[in-house]
Amino acid sequence: MTTNLTENGTATGAGGEAPEVVRVTDVSKRFVIRKDNSLKERLVAFGRGREHREEFWALKDVSITMRAGTTVALIGHNGSGKSTLLKVIGGIIDPTSGSVSRRGRIAALLELGAGFHPDLTGRENVYLNASILGLSREQTEERFDEILSFSGIGDFIDTQVKFYSSGMYVRLAFAVAVHTDPDLLLVDEVLAVGDEAFQRKCLDKIRSFQEEGRTIILVTHNLNQVTELADRAVLLNRGAVVFDGDPGEAVTEFRNILEDRRVVEAEAEAAVQANKHPGSVAEHGRVIDARVFAVGREPGEPVQPGDDVRIEVTLEHDTGIDDWMCAIQIDNTMGLPVYGTTTARIGADLSRLRARRTFAIVLKDAQFGAGKYFVNASLMDSAGRHLSDMPQACSFDVPYYPLAVGVIHAVPEVVDLSS
Repeated sequence: MTTNLTENGTATGAGGEAPEVVRVTDVSKRFVIRKDNSLKERLVAFGRGREHREEFWALKDVSITMRAGTTVALIGHNGSGKSTLLKVIGGIIDPTSGSVSRRGRIAALLELGAGFHPDLTGRENVYLNASILGLSREQTEERFDEILSFSGIGDFIDTQVKFYSSGMYVRLAFAVAVHTDPDLLLVDEVLAVGDEAFQRKCLDKIRSFQEEGRTIILVTHNLNQVTELADRAVLLNRGAVVFDGDPGEAVTEFRNILEDRRVVEAEAEAAVQANKHPGSVAEHGRVIDARVFAVGREPGEPVQPGDDVRIEVTLEHDTGIDDWMCAIQIDNTMGLPVYGTTTARIGADLSRLRARRTFAIVLKDAQFGAGKYFVNASLMDSAGRHLSDMPQACSFDVPYYPLAVGVIHAVPEVVDLSS
């Protein structure tokens, strides 16, 4: 059920707090998935009832409130329910149970081209979409030039939108949405389609909205945007809220969930490959295990900037090898290598490798920026050929740092040269 909290207004709540703009109470959403996709399957399954249907609960008893002037990020892995929750808040779909109350004018960018008719021109779709978002024709005419200028569509405004690229769709849809003076702006990942220049333009507009006290709810997989833009983050997992609070902490929790999921999937894939190709394990050298931790801290504790990071690698070689080396590479969550070295680069004098053996590489005074990092370990011969690899063998976290972002930790300081 969806209702309005009150008549549109901006009066503060009890105790001087900003008024609630959205209230989600015990919302659950169920979808029914059909297993009989073809006509033949449906005819065969006719009359068998629920056997060929499966229920999927995208949301489970979700309760959150959002106040005016805040920016809330909904995060979670694919299928966690964040887009479904955004659609429920926007009134696009109804919850199976529970209720949603909201106030003010809503502008929603939920799907590429939503609200656009492919056979109409861009100009005609501006009027159509603006009307859907609550503007009169006169109001749209007053703002049309601003919309066209912001979108950058130019002469294509009089071309049918079915000939638009995905980027052009987004540019025009976003331009219309932000010029309807929404009290509540809903954005679902669509900005990732535009080019870098337009993304910066959109982010600048969102920051302007924040300064004007508008409420923004966004779904994004760009975790840097979460910590930069959001006042609060709601983390969803399997349709339920598992964290609601500080964006930096929410991102850390999300990365832990992703890592747990990756480990389970990697183990499942390894089991499949072992069954599919028995005896395919490397006959000679192999990486057995790897772990990482900060010296002086318990395994699993976050690594603080300035810690000595200890990486322990266990190797073995069936027949024995004299000229060998171990390599480590540390990647960030985007897969970008941020650090790498080998025992050969370090100048380590290693004896013959045969029986299982564990040794450590210590990174002194490590200055990693906030985020999650993955350690890849490899056994290589002296020519640099890979004998065995263990991708993402282990991982570590560096806590959120409010003064800066990036893979390098440095304490910023401003010096006024004009004084």
